[in-house]
Amino acid sequence: MQDPFYTKEKRVKKSGMLAADAWLDSSLYESGQSFARGWTRLQDIMGIFRVRGILRLFVELVSDGFTFGAIGAVLMTALALPAFDATATGEFNKAEDYSVVFQDRYGNEIGRRGIRSDDSVALKDMPDYLIKATLATEDRRFYEHFGIDVVGTLRAIASNASGENGTQGGSSITQQLAKNLFLTPERNLERKINEAFLAVWLEWHYSKDEILKLYFDRAYMGGGNHGVVAAADFYFGKKVQDINLAEAAMLSGLFKAPTKYAPHVDLAAARGRANLVLTNMVAAGFLTEGQVTAARRHPASPVDRTADANSPNYFLDWAFEEAKTIIEASRHSSNNFVVRTTIDTTLQKYAEDAVTSTVRDSGEQFDVEQAAMVVTDTKGAVRAMVGGMDYGKSQFNRAIVSTRQPGSAYKIFVYSEAFEQLGLTPSDMITDRPVCIGDWCPQNYGRSYKGSVTLASAFAQSLNTVPVTLSIKTGRDPIAALSHRMGLRADYPVTRSLALGVASVSVLDMTSSYAVLADEGYKTTAYGINRISSLTGELIFEAHPEAPRERILSETTVRNMNQMLRGVVTGGTGGKARIEGVPVVGKSGTTSSYRDAWFCGFTGNYVAAVWFGNDDYHPTRTLTGGNLPAVAWQKFMAYAHSNIEIKPVFGVDFVPEPVVIANADPAQVIEVAPERPPTLTPAAARKLVDLADLLATTLRATQPVADQASTPIPTTSQGL
Repeated sequence: MQDPFYTKEKRVKKSGMLAADAWLDSSLYESGQSFARGWTRLQDIMGIFRVRGILRLFVELVSDGFTFGAIGAVLMTALALPAFDATATGEFNKAEDYSVVFQDRYGNEIGRRGIRSDDSVALKDMPDYLIKATLATEDRRFYEHFGIDVVGTLRAIASNASGENGTQGGSSITQQLAKNLFLTPERNLERKINEAFLAVWLEWHYSKDEILKLYFDRAYMGGGNHGVVAAADFYFGKKVQDINLAEAAMLSGLFKAPTKYAPHVDLAAARGRANLVLTNMVAAGFLTEGQVTAARRHPASPVDRTADANSPNYFLDWAFEEAKTIIEASRHSSNNFVVRTTIDTTLQKYAEDAVTSTVRDSGEQFDVEQAAMVVTDTKGAVRAMVGGMDYGKSQFNRAIVSTRQPGSAYKIFVYSEAFEQLGLTPSDMITDRPVCIGDWCPQNYGRSYKGSVTLASAFAQSLNTVPVTLSIKTGRDPIAALSHRMGLRADYPVTRSLALGVASVSVLDMTSSYAVLADEGYKTTAYGINRISSLTGELIFEAHPEAPRERILSETTVRNMNQMLRGVVTGGTGGKARIEGVPVVGKSGTTSSYRDAWFCGFTGNYVAAVWFGNDDYHPTRTLTGGNLPAVAWQKFMAYAHSNIEIKPVFGVDFVPEPVVIANADPAQVIEVAPERPPTLTPAAARKLVDLADLLATTLRATQPVADQASTPIPTTSQGL
């Protein structure tokens, strides 16, 4: 039954969504109609500019040109961003390397390393024909264009298309300089775009003369030379101001392909290229054919550079690396430096002769092929360095790079630490007996034991058990630490056999370590550079050998060690190093299997370490440090101490013979009667006669006929 009180309410329909839909539809329709009316109106307006026929083709081409031009401009700008970055830094490319002229301790040039470069000559001081030869060949319109020679580029393209062997490149001098200063040598489109931008930038910021000067200074000229000044000196042995026309033409011909046309590589190609340069100078109107005739007939000839092989090359290689480290730390803007070294060329020759003669005379007997030596004064200045038997065959510097085991020469660190830490003296007794560390039991050289001996005797006889016993008492880590403080720079593991020299050391570092004892216990690191300056004379670095230094060993320890080192020479394994009248002290060293043999020692004047061995590490034929190394050491020291004041060694009871300078009474001076010159040998006499006849023939050939009649020319029969 239906509820009489129930009334059904009518549901009201919501029409909001329908209204929104209707609004959207009408809006879209009206928008479309408005756009259509606007488009129609735009077409009516643009109809005014409608063109037909050939005019339309022109307009389309121009329009497409603007479009592609805009795209190209955006692309070129994107590609040129590295060029903008390069100029933003304000810095040029760093040269490939430094250019260093080395001098000996007295200021005489002994060699060069790195690139050869010299920017000290002003453009106005360079020969006029060098400038004209370069412009005629590389960029005749240099003083006319804005950095990019459009005409020259088109001419070069046409020349290449016609198959001609062009003597001019497409790049202007400014573009070539931009490449040298900012870019890499790789050839691609991006580099050419950057080159063009940078060329224009250079023209905006530098004058034409400044650009040309930079070009002359920075261009690579072959043979490691950068710039015409260095090239003139290297190829012709002259200052650039003194070169003649033929030499200027040869230099100017190097800009295009320096490695191809370098005269020391291919003299014929260099002269052919120079001849083309002379032709260019005539074509450009700089010279006449008559003015270049002499240069064509008498082409330039480079100087012989074989004498460079006589330089102390092993030392120069090391000094160059040391110089680069100092220069880089100074952050100097120049790349050209003069380095005054510590080397003494006379002592260097002595050292080379001592090493090479010893190996040559006895190397085959002992099956040893290589040797190295380093000599310093007692303050650490390197006076000589021999890194091998022949630098021409092997540039590997065995005095610096190679690290070998020093054998018993290492024992100075063991005994010094024992004296410092335990308070021992050379006269203290110790027992030479078998000793073991774990399962390692070292033996003496003769496989016998001496019983109770003094430390001095054990050191002189190079007994092995005694330093091992001392290392047990002091600890091996303190010994290694002392060796590093004294001069060893290479890291090595601290093993139980350390006391017997199982460590990696160089000849240079061993010299520095022994120099501590020669210099009364002070740190004496070997050094090879006295001063560094720029070409203009600006001081970059100067060594101060007299500056305060760290004391490594006490005077007592130094005295004790020097006395024991003296005993090695007077009554031990170093007897072959003895020099009459000179207080020689030193220590020999021989490694297991006879792979390495050493002698290290010093006098009051010099410190030296000598190593003998083989590059492939094969054992020698029972060579010990007291043999060939001591012989070579003695040869050098005997040479080096000739005619000099013999200085004493600290702690060694040795009085050198005084240098006697006689004071003669003028009244007692006996006048020496003149003597007949020594008689010539028959061979020498024949040579003089032949030379006199040759001279007479030459004089006749060069003297005019009329003069020959009036001037008699002597012959050998007339006593010439």
